[in-house]
Amino acid sequence: MTDLSAFPITQRWPAQHPDRIQLYSLPTPNGVKVSIMLEEVGLAYEPHLVDITKNETWGAEFLSLNPNGKIPAILDPNGPNGQPLALFESGAILIYLAEKTGKLLSTDPATRYETIQWVMFQMGAIGPMFGQLGFFHRFAGKEYEDKRPRDRYVAESRRLLGVLETRLANDGGEPRDWLVGDYSIADVATLGWVRNLIGFYEAGEIVGFADFPRVAAWLERGLARPAVQRGIEIPARH
Repeated sequence: MTDLSAFPITQRWPAQHPDRIQLYSLPTPNGVKVSIMLEEVGLAYEPHLVDITKNETWGAEFLSLNPNGKIPAILDPNGPNGQPLALFESGAILIYLAEKTGKLLSTDPATRYETIQWVMFQMGAIGPMFGQLGFFHRFAGKEYEDKRPRDRYVAESRRLLGVLETRLANDGGEPRDWLVGDYSIADVATLGWVRNLIGFYEAGEIVGFADFPRVAAWLERGLARPAVQRGIEIPARH
């Protein structure tokens, strides 16, 4: 049996199946990227719920795996050269799992980098901006009398939705079903954030989501996938 005892995180979240990929996460837009990906590619894994509302990511055990104190993170007992690999940052995990399985990331160099480009777009733009909008629109920020911060993130989120809309429209060519060729890690990375924007953050009206019909159709296609439907609920909340 695989021994993961050298990794302190397993002291807090013991592995019942140490031969499987260990997923430390919560079903947030960043967290579900990895659970969706694991469901899509069919790798065996064991999910562990890390409760960020209880500051569990700031304990020594979690920080030993991700010093940045953010979910998701994974521990693959069968990493490169058969050695365990600990990995954090959702985008890096998506690329790793795609390469490990040969799925959802093209082997064609041009398409591969085009796909990674859109993953980076999600991580550098979509995630941070939608997250800030969620704070200022639904959570503590809504109490601020000065609405300029909220309006800034509304405008930027709307602009980013426009980028996605233009991409899916394909500049007047045949409209795209997915962000890059076939369904890929670019879509996996982005679906949860757009879903959260109009769902959990309740920001559909304020950003004018109805003005982006291709994004809406893309989201519907993505959410219809069985692996996505499973992944957005993993790890199950207690």
